[in-house]
Amino acid sequence: MKLSHLHKIYLIGIGGIGMSALARYFLQEGKDVAGYDRTCTELTSKLQDEGINIHYIDDIHLIPKTFTDGNKTKVLVIYTPAIPSHHNELNYFKEQGYQLVKRAEVLGWISSEMNCIAIAGTHGKTTTSSMVAHLLYSAKSNMRAFLGGIAVNYNSNYLSNGEPKISVVEADEYDRSFLQLHPQIAIITSADSDHLDIYGDESEVKKSFSAFAHNIENNGLLIIRHGLQLNLPREISICTYGLDENADVKATNIRIVNGVYVFDVESKMARWLDVELHMGGLHNIENATAAMYAAFSNGISISSIKENIGTYRGVNRRFEFICQTNECIYIDDYAHHPAEIKATVDGIRQLFPGKRILGIFQPHLYSRTRDFASGFADSLSLLDEVILMQIYPARELPIPGVTEDLIFEKITQAKKVKATNLDVIEIIKSKMQEYDIVVTMGAGDIDRLVAPIKKIISQSTSAVS
Repeated sequence: MKLSHLHKIYLIGIGGIGMSALARYFLQEGKDVAGYDRTCTELTSKLQDEGINIHYIDDIHLIPKTFTDGNKTKVLVIYTPAIPSHHNELNYFKEQGYQLVKRAEVLGWISSEMNCIAIAGTHGKTTTSSMVAHLLYSAKSNMRAFLGGIAVNYNSNYLSNGEPKISVVEADEYDRSFLQLHPQIAIITSADSDHLDIYGDESEVKKSFSAFAHNIENNGLLIIRHGLQLNLPREISICTYGLDENADVKATNIRIVNGVYVFDVESKMARWLDVELHMGGLHNIENATAAMYAAFSNGISISSIKENIGTYRGVNRRFEFICQTNECIYIDDYAHHPAEIKATVDGIRQLFPGKRILGIFQPHLYSRTRDFASGFADSLSLLDEVILMQIYPARELPIPGVTEDLIFEKITQAKKVKATNLDVIEIIKSKMQEYDIVVTMGAGDIDRLVAPIKKIISQSTSAVS
């Protein structure tokens, strides 16, 4: 579809991280943008401040009249797979014959107009895509980026630089959305078992990632984590990356200097010495390695890449340091899969050996809790104490017999406690003096605890940063 003839864009679920990036894109393009979301959040408030009309009740009478009284062919309605089929506004637009498309399809249209760098993976895609975007943006490349998180450097999930010739896109595997993309360069960070409500089993997940790899344009480049086994096309160049000495692009000589990772990156085509990364976790060194090589493959100089990876400050809720005091460090992370929780805890242990860690985790989705209860328990048992919250349902209805108890009963760490949303802050407050580090993890509304926990720490200790 040609997007240039459209005048009005209506987004159902506009508060989603991917949808809000599209909203910002269309607003920058001079379109009239409006939308619905069920909850007012910091992100939707910012969109409203930027000039977007948003309401929070599913009521067709709240749709701006300018979207319902004019020429329907000038209006595009975008929605996400998470919107339920009984949604009143969605059904109104369907019944009235408006153009309705999913977010992924629109992202495919936009990215097809430029050279596309797409970053996929069940873990690591948000951080890696924001790293690639930062490296290109800092080098003043003509680009735009659609990110799955708020980049700290820019306080936004959408970047644009000049007349765009390159699109950096976070390629979402949920609902097989990333199959709408046809990139020139792609990164695959992982393809673990996840979203089994969509895929059924791990083999189907890998088939979908293999199909994504086959979407890469002929003579394109795939940068894939070393050891990841997928069915890959022969018409493209393939480069592996990681910490393994057999990877084509590898991080070596890793050390911690003044709380910062310092390492080298080596390949046949380029070499970087004494790279600095201001993020925790060896997995983020891997992410940086992939992002650096993607930027290099897109023509960014070695010196620019080294300088600007050192200025990268991460993504909100991805190993994010909320506050550090003389007595306590508080980290918030989006981790919502067993592998992600393990990576976060391991990253904290590497940066702060010997420190006592209190972890608060909110399970996300009944189906994910059911499918990965044992894995969650194993990862959470790595903490010194676990506070386990109730399941955040998101788009799902309850599943009989599935509660947070499935995880709690399998946690082998003796120091563990369950908490409701109402009493979790009081429980955390009672345990603060026992721990050096507090970490909150989850993809639901656990981020609402960030400000209260930060306040507790600030009041009980003397802040140094």
